[in-house]
Amino acid sequence: EKTEPAEEKGKSDLTAEERNRLLKSYLTRLSEGEELESVRKDFVSHFKDVEASEIMKAEQELIRGGAPITEVQKLCDVHSALFHGNTREEKIANAENAARVAMQKERAYTACLQIKGHPLALFKRENDELKRQLDLARKQLEEGKDIGEELKKLRDLSIHYAKKGDLLYPHLQVKYAIVGPSKVMWTVDDEIRDEMASLCADQNHGDSWKDRAAKVLERADEMIFKEENILFPICAVNFTEEEWKQLYQDEKDYAVCLGVKPEVWEEAEKEDPSLHTGEKEVPADEVVLGGGHLTMEQLNAMLNTIPMELTFVDADDINRFFNESEGPKFFKRPSMAVDREVYSCHPPKIEPIVREIIEGFKSGKVSEVPVWMEKGGHAVLVRYMAVRDKEGKYIGTLEAVQDMDFAREHFKKG
Repeated sequence: EKTEPAEEKGKSDLTAEERNRLLKSYLTRLSEGEELESVRKDFVSHFKDVEASEIMKAEQELIRGGAPITEVQKLCDVHSALFHGNTREEKIANAENAARVAMQKERAYTACLQIKGHPLALFKRENDELKRQLDLARKQLEEGKDIGEELKKLRDLSIHYAKKGDLLYPHLQVKYAIVGPSKVMWTVDDEIRDEMASLCADQNHGDSWKDRAAKVLERADEMIFKEENILFPICAVNFTEEEWKQLYQDEKDYAVCLGVKPEVWEEAEKEDPSLHTGEKEVPADEVVLGGGHLTMEQLNAMLNTIPMELTFVDADDINRFFNESEGPKFFKRPSMAVDREVYSCHPPKIEPIVREIIEGFKSGKVSEVPVWMEKGGHAVLVRYMAVRDKEGKYIGTLEAVQDMDFAREHFKKG
């Protein structure tokens, strides 16, 4: 039989000390494996008439006293629902629902962490390393040591934050109408990142600098808690497996964060990422590309807007495409040149050079050949680039001709 401190006292007459003792007893029961639902009933019984601010204050004191924040968060999920609803029954019903949702989130998050290579597993590993480095920097700061170099290393957290900002926040907001994280956490991410950049740029590491450093370390530590107890569980319970596999592929575009290298998610590797075009069905008149889908009008207009003269030659050395950028061209491309062999478009003295470049691409010896020249009084950069498929097989050559006068003028001004 469970015995709670001050259980005979009036519900709203609990002192701060008694509230802390009660909460500690609940945390002990949770840590010993008791079901959250059972603890919730006693929690509701003792705290239903206590102001939310008082409960939150007591919980914060427990955390400062060394209580496991993951266990305190379980109580946070329950008590937050107590203060919505007009009647006692509504409040208790909300608390019961909050307990169920909290358990669902925890189970979903835990399940994701068990999958090697899962995006949330990588986020968690990055947080573990971030926590280690934050603790080290904080210890050195307390010992009076300069932590300038440690802060420079910690700036890698901007990669972690960028992934959240690109992959998690927008998807939660647009697909699932969950706007809280994107409106609050995203802003805090930017503030932490910007403050670290400012501290690293400041050469005066006096008392003011140290105070700012201590505060930003604390904020970064708090963000780890918010991610692992709020953001990641919300994502885990909402995102589909297909969405996680898409995120896994998208994560490959980011640099390694804090030295934590991504692991392979075998199941996700079996799928072709080029097949993912979002949830909506793509109209029949649109071209499906690896990064999305466009109408022919959009695709043509986009290619013609690029400030370069583009030519694509296929693996059989046949001209397949020229874009139609506006204005005079350095190298004229008549429409009749399409479907002709590329060598026929060059004068005899240039043809051997073109053949050598393309042969180098085909053999794999080179992947790009830049050529700088003056043409008609303009600085011009011509880049010949090997085009390869995802297996590395040569499928053609792209020529990009660009007027570089804008760059020359820019650096003259500087």
